[in-house]
Amino acid sequence: MSAIAAQEPRLNEEITAREVRLIGYDGEQMGIYPIASAQQVADDEGLDLVEIAPNSDPPVCRVMDYGKFKYDQAIKAKQAKKNQSKIETKEMKFRPKIDVGDYTTKKKHILRFLDAGSKVKITIMFRGREMAHPEQGLSILERLADDLKDVAVIEAQPKMEGRNMHMLIAPLAGAGKKKKEVQEGEEDA
Repeated sequence: MSAIAAQEPRLNEEITAREVRLIGYDGEQMGIYPIASAQQVADDEGLDLVEIAPNSDPPVCRVMDYGKFKYDQAIKAKQAKKNQSKIETKEMKFRPKIDVGDYTTKKKHILRFLDAGSKVKITIMFRGREMAHPEQGLSILERLADDLKDVAVIEAQPKMEGRNMHMLIAPLAGAGKKKKEVQEGEEDA
């Protein structure tokens, strides 16, 4: 409770200083006022007296509509949250003895994930005797990295962890946009 109260500025009668430096509603410096006079100025305008710099000497207070100020802050925070982008990590699993058709299908899925802006973790799963030939898994990862070099960059090199080999790839900046522009150009023609 006290941590929340520390973040909120003190309003009107909560201000304990004897005198304050007052800033008007329009941002104009009004000078140093006793707290009662500063509160009277805010009341005359039908607004709140808000302590914005409690640690200065004397504390700085501003005349403002605090409810409207809080509402505007909430709207700005909501907009900032809406505009921020979250990068997802998708995973695609392969086996060392994957067939050509399965490889191309999974490669298309990876391309779709990259176009959407997601990172892709590629896992090669080894079972039983396949563990004796990790170079087969490594060759698949290298082939995939070579096939995707135009649209993706390797963020984490292939690494063996237990019975699995992992590699992380991320989309190149602007690679998805170029592809969309080419498709739009073909549609116009």
